[in-house]
Amino acid sequence: MEKMLYLVWKADTDSEADFAGRLLGPLARRILDAGARRLRIAVADEDVAPAARLRLEASRPLPAGLVSIWADTAVRRRPFEEALAAAVARTAGYLVTESEPIVNTRHAVADGQRTPGMCQVAILRKPPRLSYESWLEIWLGSHTQIAIDTQSTFGYRQNVIVRPLTYAAPPYDAIVEEHFPAEAMTDQAVFYNAVGDDAKRKANRKAMNDSIARFIDFDKIDVVPMSEYTMRS
Repeated sequence: MEKMLYLVWKADTDSEADFAGRLLGPLARRILDAGARRLRIAVADEDVAPAARLRLEASRPLPAGLVSIWADTAVRRRPFEEALAAAVARTAGYLVTESEPIVNTRHAVADGQRTPGMCQVAILRKPPRLSYESWLEIWLGSHTQIAIDTQSTFGYRQNVIVRPLTYAAPPYDAIVEEHFPAEAMTDQAVFYNAVGDDAKRKANRKAMNDSIARFIDFDKIDVVPMSEYTMRS
């Protein structure tokens, strides 16, 4: 089975509510009817509006959603992409390998339901100063544990891009999905797992930022808070 990720953009005339409704309704049904084994949809909506300050924009406009599709083979992906093309203004699709350092067991939800909190979607590009092998080793071999130790994440997925699937897809290298409690959208102490301890909050934030700087250029990363829905688990 293969995992495909599609970043999706809404039209300027779409409201957040209309766009989310189309993704979670007609689009989800078409993708499942086309044979997807699993389907997860994340969308930037009103539920994550308090996290606006966490957005980072290296690319403009930022995507408004992320569609994760599992199928027997990416070779027969055309029906999925036709469904996407009918529902969104633009797509960028990638075949990925998924690693899940933190499996969400805290907030298991039924199919069709929203995962509590916020799903922070980060789109990564390898800095030219690093070889691909060095970049992966820093990120996966070293940074991963620092991220786990310094943040309040209850779910953490690392998607390394194998190859683009759609024409003119931006040359991204990875997409990260991190689940945070709802309070982390507005409270740094919660975000950095340091409630009631400001010294720990500052230390965790510094450790996280110092680690990120080793393998990401801060002006080349996109971060979008989203709501995640498991449509078929």
